[in-house]
Amino acid sequence: MTIDTNSQSASAYPAPSAVLELLKPITWFPPMWAFACGVVSSGVPILINWYTVLAGMILAGPLVCAMSQAINDWYDRHVDAINEPHRPIPSGRIPGKWGLYIAGIWSALSLLVAATLGQWVTIATIIGLILAWAYSAPPFRLKRNGWLGNAACGFSYESLAWITGAAAMLGGALPPTQVLVLALLYGAGAHGIMTLNDFKAIKGDSEMGINSLPVLLGADRAALAACIIMALPQVIVIGLVTFWGGFLEAGIVAALLAGQLLMMRRLLRDPIKDALWYSGFGVPLYVFGMMASAVAVRLLAGT
Repeated sequence: MTIDTNSQSASAYPAPSAVLELLKPITWFPPMWAFACGVVSSGVPILINWYTVLAGMILAGPLVCAMSQAINDWYDRHVDAINEPHRPIPSGRIPGKWGLYIAGIWSALSLLVAATLGQWVTIATIIGLILAWAYSAPPFRLKRNGWLGNAACGFSYESLAWITGAAAMLGGALPPTQVLVLALLYGAGAHGIMTLNDFKAIKGDSEMGINSLPVLLGADRAALAACIIMALPQVIVIGLVTFWGGFLEAGIVAALLAGQLLMMRRLLRDPIKDALWYSGFGVPLYVFGMMASAVAVRLLAGT
């Protein structure tokens, strides 16, 4: 099934409801949460920097993340015509090339907001935008390979958003080493979370030559890989936070990881059936651990 976007009238405009659906507000939570973790880990009082927090949350979610959803749907429109034909672009509710135009407009708005938050925020935003376009758009189209594409998403949604939050609160300066290490570890673990999203699209991905991990490895091996990739960085975090003196926070992360490991047993029995279930119940434990470790670093800073 193909979509002829040029057949739409050039004067046709998408309805605001279709644009909002394209930008997928439900996906904004992960980078906004990671940004909040960065804010907390910076050690800077939040109330005296409320504008920075607000602008940064908008940057992380409704701008950069929303842009990534728009550009992904534009370049995935033929795959979505197979997997999810009701989406705004394949259904025609986003007519012509408006999906591409919206991604471009949102990229420009992201850069404008980032420029008000300092040098390292701007640099992180530029990297995030480049990765978002490279993930979906030719010639790179990183999503064609599950290893590369999921790494780009995890780094953008978690690591860069976390670093951006800390840098924004520090006046645009580079965050300390502990913050950078936590951001990179949780971004690495998010690779596994991204894999969970690929189980629902195995048929369409196979037909369109997108080598997600479930396509490359098969459902069972991909689920095992996802579990290992999610769990291992958390084990390292527990060790580091303990070494830094955050014994309570390390215990919280360990307890949350134990809960995930129990749920992973069910996921591994039938990953195609239970990937969505694990995303709803196991992944929240992962993100709660992010905040616990962020609090540990904040206390380490003596605030």
